[in-house]
Amino acid sequence: MTVSQTIAFLSAIVAFANAVPSAVYHDSQSPFQEHIRVPVELGVMSRCPDALLCESVFDQVVKQVGPQKVDLSLIYVATLNSTDTEFGITCMHGPGECAGNVQQLCVAKYASPSAWWKFVQCQNSHGRYQVGIPDLTLQCARAANIDWEGSGVASCIGPDVSGKAEEGKELLRQSALLGKSLGIEKSCTVLINRKKVCVHDGTWQECDGGHDVEDFVQRINSEYESLNAGRN
Repeated sequence: MTVSQTIAFLSAIVAFANAVPSAVYHDSQSPFQEHIRVPVELGVMSRCPDALLCESVFDQVVKQVGPQKVDLSLIYVATLNSTDTEFGITCMHGPGECAGNVQQLCVAKYASPSAWWKFVQCQNSHGRYQVGIPDLTLQCARAANIDWEGSGVASCIGPDVSGKAEEGKELLRQSALLGKSLGIEKSCTVLINRKKVCVHDGTWQECDGGHDVEDFVQRINSEYESLNAGRN
């Protein structure tokens, strides 16, 4: 084979390789599909005692079912208020709660799910009146190993950790609107797979399937099996 023939042969191989689709392992016909996690949403207010209790219960629930089965999120109960100059939102437990809501939303957006949940639990462990306080917020971010500046959390919340940066306020506005669209009125409202299954408002209410950790675990496992029926 001459040099020119060799070059032509190699060129043909490269052209063939470039023509092969690069997404072979994402074939939609593949029998191996990612399992669907169960959406679990808690309608809360970050300084509400019912929310702290509810989040404590679901900390145990997630540990039992495993994070691979659950897509946990918090939806904040608040009212849009165009006359409010700080947040544009009225939070039942005051501006400190709005700040706490924003902080948790920004961490949820920019940190890993496990770091976000550790951050929320850290805030809660110091009592509801400390949620939203800048010093505690930074302390809990360190405890959760959150890259405060590099991740985008700091700019989302604001340089003074007040929760008044535009991005954070918009996240809170969207969360409040989502809560209203889902009919969430009380903190804490538990939704599993977008179905309201329980409310804690001073006491457990509207909990047809029970309100113990084991009851929620059973409900999530049942929804998980239903969502993933027939999937490999």
